[in-house]
Amino acid sequence: MTRIKENIHTLPSMVYADEQGNIYDHPYYRMAGFSGRDPAPLQTVDLLPLPEFSKLFYMPGCPPVGLDPETGNCVMVSEAETNKGVSACFGVAAFLEPGIVRTYLPAVDYGNKNYNLPMWAYTAVGFRENQYWAAGFVIEDNPRWDPRNYDDLDLIPGIEQYRKNHSCGPLVEHLVRCATVNHCFAAKNLFLGRWEGPIPVSQVCNAGCLGCLSYQPEHLCEESHQRLSFRPSKEEIVAMTVAHLEHSPQAIMSFGQGCEGEPLTEYELIAQSVKEIRKRTGAGTINLNTNGSWPDRVRRVAEAGLDSIRISLNSPRKEFYRAYYRPRGYDFPDVVKSIKIAREAGLYTMVNYLVFPGISDREEEIEAMVALVEKTGLNFLHLKNLCIDPELYLDAMPEERSAVVGMRRMAEMLRRACPDLELGYFNQPVR
Repeated sequence: MTRIKENIHTLPSMVYADEQGNIYDHPYYRMAGFSGRDPAPLQTVDLLPLPEFSKLFYMPGCPPVGLDPETGNCVMVSEAETNKGVSACFGVAAFLEPGIVRTYLPAVDYGNKNYNLPMWAYTAVGFRENQYWAAGFVIEDNPRWDPRNYDDLDLIPGIEQYRKNHSCGPLVEHLVRCATVNHCFAAKNLFLGRWEGPIPVSQVCNAGCLGCLSYQPEHLCEESHQRLSFRPSKEEIVAMTVAHLEHSPQAIMSFGQGCEGEPLTEYELIAQSVKEIRKRTGAGTINLNTNGSWPDRVRRVAEAGLDSIRISLNSPRKEFYRAYYRPRGYDFPDVVKSIKIAREAGLYTMVNYLVFPGISDREEEIEAMVALVEKTGLNFLHLKNLCIDPELYLDAMPEERSAVVGMRRMAEMLRRACPDLELGYFNQPVR
């Protein structure tokens, strides 16, 4: 395997799991990380202590790859000593708290894997000085999305109080499930009376995203959320939204959630609802999260009184976009047109950039993103870790040729090239 020349002795130990998922740190091998399919020259600047509310996973059937500190060689480790004797060992990955961009993928061998991993953003992790270390850096520190502010001991009384104070129809009951079963932070905010709340409206979608959270017809993996199964009424949308915008601090209400399809399939419902909401209140921010597939529908909703829009893409290069989104009835130029229309309409315009080490941090990708920002006048770029099995994603992507610069340097290059562009992780209130 590839030889790494950097100062290996300062890196954390490689971690591995046994067949029961118990995690150990290796007494000899050091932590490695992958950029795409390739081992990367991991450095301590690429690491941070694993935040408290991150998660650890083990990857059955995937032996870890560690660094030999004496030779610098990457070594696949299929067996290791545990407190129960010699055991087959498997790779371990971290899922980071919100606001952190991962810099490297877990270093594992996928050769014998015959399944797809659930949809999480798998991140390289190691162990040193009595703590775990993960490959990532903070892009936005925002207390409104800090997991420490989402205690379910507060949520249940909040739901009970909400039901007492409001007329609750099927949309609210759907969001109760989102808050309590799927632990959606936005749904929790609705019942805690603060910050950004959700307005799911769509049952269908015009894209076949590999990493769709709510619909997996090819059974590539299990869905993370239950998709909305009914069309909400305008009356319930308006009542719920007005109450939240008028009485919540830094209030945002967003159409387009993980528990629905593409909200532009219900653009008339959204436009009519937004228009009625703005008749009743000028408070707060009304936002739309969308794939931006119908520029004319974006214009229609913007004219109704929308404040901001967040358009998702995994790449500013059309062949990479198509490989992940698998669009039906639209194409990447439509997405670019929607971004331009949103800016021309005066919306605070964001792109939800689903980043992936080894794809997003290549020179050609960065050049294409800079060109997109210059062409559209984009306000804000979310650097959001793409939740997907790394092997599944890489197998679907076109062949890469340009050099990798690293995720941290990618962010620095974007800041230098686009000084008016804000980089972050979360939707922003604009009112």
